[in-house]
Parts: sequence; structure tokens; C-alpha cells
Amino acid sequence: MSRRAAPPPSASDPLAPQGERFRHDLTRALGHEPAGPLLFAVSGGPDSMAMLTLAAVALPGAVHVATVDHRLRPAAADEAAMVADHCATLGVPHATLVPAEPVAGASIQAAARHARYALLTAHARMIGAEAVATAHHVDDQAETFLMRAARGSGVAGLAGVRARTAIDGVAVVRPLLDWRRAELRAIVRRAEVPFVDDPSNHDPAHDRTRFRRLLDANEWLGPPQLARSAAALAEADGDLRAIVDWLWAERASESGGAVRIAMTGLPRELVRRLARRAIGRVIEGAGIVAPRWSESANIEPLLDALAAGRRATQAGVVVSPGSREWRFRPAPARRSH
Repeated sequence: MSRRAAPPPSASDPLAPQGERFRHDLTRALGHEPAGPLLFAVSGGPDSMAMLTLAAVALPGAVHVATVDHRLRPAAADEAAMVADHCATLGVPHATLVPAEPVAGASIQAAARHARYALLTAHARMIGAEAVATAHHVDDQAETFLMRAARGSGVAGLAGVRARTAIDGVAVVRPLLDWRRAELRAIVRRAEVPFVDDPSNHDPAHDRTRFRRLLDANEWLGPPQLARSAAALAEADGDLRAIVDWLWAERASESGGAVRIAMTGLPRELVRRLARRAIGRVIEGAGIVAPRWSESANIEPLLDALAAGRRATQAGVVVSPGSREWRFRPAPARRSH
């Protein structure tokens, strides 16, 4: 079924110029004119409330909102209610989403992020939204870049937050990646939009808070410049992904749960990416659940061993180097005594 494009903002609205800019940025992130409906993730903070304000101006009739209450802070329920009340004044549909199970794990923030996107993408599918939009902006991108650089991330990690990605088969877009935190806060103040400041954003126990303070205290660390570097790396990462897709089609073969790849003559970055893909395919095919595998796992010792001609194992996958091909297969089960 074809969808009618949402009408542009009314020129009589005092926020019309910002609304038009937002619509342009959203269109660029989507890759096409917004045809709605779109699901906007709004926590109640100034950034997401500014996004809601801009969306209501730019996309009348196409805006749906969801607020995730992770049940990690007692105040979160009141914040979700505040967003719901404001959406009611705008005539915008709103839903509060709550995880079915308590958020837990070694990294609460990572677990909360996983739960949040699972809820948002499921709700987007339920309402037929073409994408989920989040309020990541220039300053978020700069903080992410520095955090990942401090951890020794490669090209993919330093690329930071992408303007468009897919999570659980749903498009997720970030239309505010060219907007500064200060101008978003100015929008909600000027429009007298309610918002709350999440106290966790000021908790020095979190890495992001420490890097935010670093940026605030050092003006020479320009967030726009850092964000541009992240964008350039995202473009380079996209090119590398395309090359890996081509190499996989040309050099990889799958049979009987094993993967073979001709690695001869390839630079280490391409070998690294092909090896990660092969490990993931073997794990998926064999249903290996432990040890846990992550796309961000360190495989440098594995690559060093294989380059030296030694067999090595990663996440339940044994890799055997040959003169022309590397073979990836499930590691044999350990014998019990």
C-alpha cells in the first residue's frame, strides 16, 4: 500500500524554519521523503523533547511516540507520564513501554539499551511505523567517539552512532546528528515544553559523564569536529563492508556447517572482518550459545595464531589455516571424565 508523504510545516509556525531543517535531516537519514507513520523515542529529556517538538511541527499527523520505562528509577514512571501528557496536548499517540523482565547484567547500561531497542522496534512493527527515530546529536557523537577511542576501538567503533541502521529488522534513524545539545535545549525553553534532566547523566560513575565533562572543560576538543571525524569513519566503514560482501561472494564457501575462505593476499582489516563473519555464521548454524560471541569480541590473538600457521579457537569455533584457505567449523565437544 502506498503512503502519502507528510505535509511540510506551516510557514506561520514560529518554529517553521527549524521544522523545515529537521524534515530535511530526517529525509536524509531515511533516504526518502517521510511517508509515515514514524515512531519517535522520547525519554522526557530536553534532547528528545526537542525532537518531539520539531517532529510535531514538521510531520503533522505522522508522529507516534514511545517512552521506555526500564523500571530502574522510581522517577521514570512520572517522566513517562509527563511525556504522555504533553503528547496529549499535541494530539500525538503515545505509549509507555516496560520490559517484561527486570533489566540486569554485568553492564546495566548495555542491558537497558538492548531492552530499549527491543521494545521500540517491536512497537514500531505493531503500529506499522517505517522507522524509529532517536535524539542522538552532535555532542552525543563526540562523546561516543572519545569513549571508543579510549577503549582502542577500530574503524567500525570509531564511526560512532550511525544516521541510519537496522535493529531487529526495523530501520532506526538519528535525524539530529547535525544539531548541538545547546540549540535543542533552547528550542524546548523557547517553546515552553516540559522536560526533565536524568540524574544519571551527571553521575561520574558512568563513562559518558566523564567524557562529557572532559569536552565541557576543554573547548579545543570541538564536538562538531569530532562528529565529522566519526562521520568520515562511518563512510569508510560502509565502503569496507561493501568490499567484504564482495570478497565473501568471491572467496567464501559454506558446506556441512563449516566455512572456508581464501585469505591469501588480503590486508589484516579485511581478514579480520571476514573472520568475524565466518565465526558468526558457524555459531549461528551450529546453535552455539557458549562461550558467548559478540561482533565486538577481541579476535587479535586468533588472527596472530592463524597468521603464524597455528590452529586456534574462538567462541566455540575452531579455525584451521591452510596454504590457501582458512577453515572455520564447530569445535569438537569436550570429553567428560
